[in-house]
Amino acid sequence: MTIATFDDLLAAARQQREPQRLLFVFATAELPADSTPEQAARFEAGQGGALAPLMCVDKTPQELVSFAALAEEAQQFGQTWALVFVAAMADGQDAEAPLQRMVEDVKRGSIGNYLPFNTRGEPVRLG
Repeated sequence: MTIATFDDLLAAARQQREPQRLLFVFATAELPADSTPEQAARFEAGQGGALAPLMCVDKTPQELVSFAALAEEAQQFGQTWALVFVAAMADGQDAEAPLQRMVEDVKRGSIGNYLPFNTRGEPVRLG
């Protein structure tokens, strides 16, 4: 199955034989304090920066109606986010440690194991 939108991912998670739990880390881009003037200019032009996790949550696919519902729920926390990183795990396991690992991975920029989506629920290719 091709994942062209977040809702495609949600549908795929619902179809898995084993119940799934989805892990989410919402992040924004910030300009690091030690950035160069060139990096600052690129950041102001909408490129570059460093990822900064803002909040995280885990949900079953059945708890989510759509990406729009997830984005609306996230908006209630008053944080302006640019990307949400998603991972899946078997439901029934404790999600706290994997979520914290995701947060740390996003801080380090080690995001290759996660699917990033923009604020419209579209997959994003980074790097």
